[in-house]
Amino acid sequence: MGRLALRYTKGKFMSESEIFTTMPADLKQNIFYTVLFIFMHNFAAIFYGIGIALSALLLFMRPSRWGILLLFGFIILLFGFEYNKHIVEPLKDQTLNSLITVQEHNKVRRAVNLVLVKGLPRGLPLLGWTLVTGGVGLYIFSRTNKKSRKN
Repeated sequence: MGRLALRYTKGKFMSESEIFTTMPADLKQNIFYTVLFIFMHNFAAIFYGIGIALSALLLFMRPSRWGILLLFGFIILLFGFEYNKHIVEPLKDQTLNSLITVQEHNKVRRAVNLVLVKGLPRGLPLLGWTLVTGGVGLYIFSRTNKKSRKN
């Protein structure tokens, strides 16, 4: 059975539920909103991570082509999400600093912006969702194909 966690507070032992009942209301609200905003901020990453975990579990149980498409699709979607949020600007700046040292090269700047700032942020989610829908479509096609063979 579950063990009750006890904490020593104010000269006596208190359970975790008693700690929350003695906590000030504003602190409870702040904790709630902190957890809520962290969840909302990372909802897509959490969703893609669950997709990766479920796809990997499905592949361990029964390897299939559609499962691999799902897994790679969710991996690319997660990478695309993180790329848009955290990688695109530092990578653009680092690439421009290494390519343009002394003299300004506008064609290089436009090419880097086209690929790193516009191309990849649009292309990664498009590729990821294409793989995911392709995996689901392949699953549906293989299921209907098996049913038609039995008849």
